[in-house]
Amino acid sequence: MNNKHSCLLFFLLFSFTYVSAQYTETLNSNRPGNSQGAFSVGRNVLQFETGLGIGKEEHSILNTETNVFTFDYSVRYGFFKEELEISLIGIYQSNTITSTLGNVSNEIKQSNFKSNTIGAKYLFYDPYRKRELEGPNLYSWKANNRFQWEDLIPAISIFGGANIDFADNPFTPETESSISPKLVLATQNNWLGGWVFVTNIIVDRITTDYPSYGYILTLTHTPTDWFSVFIENQGIKSDFYADQLLSAGTAILLSEDLHVDASVLINFKDTPSRLFGRIGIAYRFDMHDKDEYIEEKGKAGKANRDEKKGKKKNKNKRKKRKDGF
Repeated sequence: MNNKHSCLLFFLLFSFTYVSAQYTETLNSNRPGNSQGAFSVGRNVLQFETGLGIGKEEHSILNTETNVFTFDYSVRYGFFKEELEISLIGIYQSNTITSTLGNVSNEIKQSNFKSNTIGAKYLFYDPYRKRELEGPNLYSWKANNRFQWEDLIPAISIFGGANIDFADNPFTPETESSISPKLVLATQNNWLGGWVFVTNIIVDRITTDYPSYGYILTLTHTPTDWFSVFIENQGIKSDFYADQLLSAGTAILLSEDLHVDASVLINFKDTPSRLFGRIGIAYRFDMHDKDEYIEEKGKAGKANRDEKKGKKKNKNKRKKRKDGF
């Protein structure tokens, strides 16, 4: 366990990630963490995020040692509205298990999709858009660069998806092929100084005999515009699998549309213990042709739209010639 703690300390001090947000001039990725940010990739943006992972698991009761290899992938596309994106997110895993019960050593190999989810995410509350419309305080630099209570109000989105599980899968609780729902409530706070705090509340496979509940807390910091650091805690509660995971990692922005990343993960139990590392890449095809603004909801949004229409009509009246031509 001491070696695992040393690895974690190293990555906490010298590792980074890139922050998720609404459409920006540079790529925004959920990698290398496991949480989803509240914002989409942006309308007409197609983004691929993928990585390879290796790790080791040791089970103290079963006396097994497992070498793990994973390939994870995410395809995200923003369409129709700035607030909406659809995605395919999954992990393919291969295990080589060595059992040392008694004097006989057996080796077992397993491989299948650990998860495979098709879904959509919609941003239904964005406090930062309202602040952008209000503009900065022109009379006080201090007021614009200090903590305010409204900074605690996050952007909020909902993800709904379907898990596609295959038969005879050692990584899922059901023995037969099945489709089950997954729901995620995602919040995101963007704080001054390059700090971002993301939370996910997860309800998974609720129509099966083994529903799963969990959370993810991710804190990131961007010291510069080309790299950042994160630390993440994930909790999973289910009759099939329960755990507490702690991870950290780094991502470096190589261009506006490309970044590479690395991360490490550990847990704090021995049934099994886990030490895991990942490297990955994210790339986007940016077809975002024009900036779009998310309209305010409710009476405030209606009043704003009516005001714009009124200004447009007045402008047209001024252009009309008095002689009738």
